[in-house]
Amino acid sequence: MGQSYSDDEDNEVALTQIQELYKKFASECPSGNLHLHEFKKIFGISTQSSPEESAYVDNIFRTFDTNQDNTIDFMEYVAAVHLVLRGKLEDKLRWSFKVYDRDGNGRLDRSEVKHLIKIITKLKSHNKPSGSEEMSPDQICDSIFERVDKNKDGQISLEEFVEGAQQDPWVMGQLKLDVRPSGWFNERNPAKT
Repeated sequence: MGQSYSDDEDNEVALTQIQELYKKFASECPSGNLHLHEFKKIFGISTQSSPEESAYVDNIFRTFDTNQDNTIDFMEYVAAVHLVLRGKLEDKLRWSFKVYDRDGNGRLDRSEVKHLIKIITKLKSHNKPSGSEEMSPDQICDSIFERVDKNKDGQISLEEFVEGAQQDPWVMGQLKLDVRPSGWFNERNPAKT
């Protein structure tokens, strides 16, 4: 009996959080849909942003737009919030892989990895002191392939990506998808997580 009370309490909190999310979503997106230009605004992407940063956020938007209607509706929004704030590491890695797999073929080739490293490096550079020593995107890409491409076929599969990132902290640091969305979700959705 105590167990069911606890479950009911957890469900009630979740319902309250969803209601709060809906209020915030409806106030931010009165049309009921979040469009790409609004999504970019959330992440501070403007006409002054680099093409790489813009393309990166385009890919993130594409992965959240699960029905591919070029908008994020409330259910897609809730799924995104859940993944970003509460998702398991493996789920976050699988999502990151989808963001990085620009051509959608289920594999990352060197050009995709190099492209994402350039974007991540650029995004991370906003938070690094100038003059700090770094590897070049080519060096990082080569090192990632040496560590992660287990069958040496010149492509990284989803399985290799997830396993490599989980087993190697350096790889995880290089591939970490960090566009700071959790700050936006928490700022606009102060419900306890």
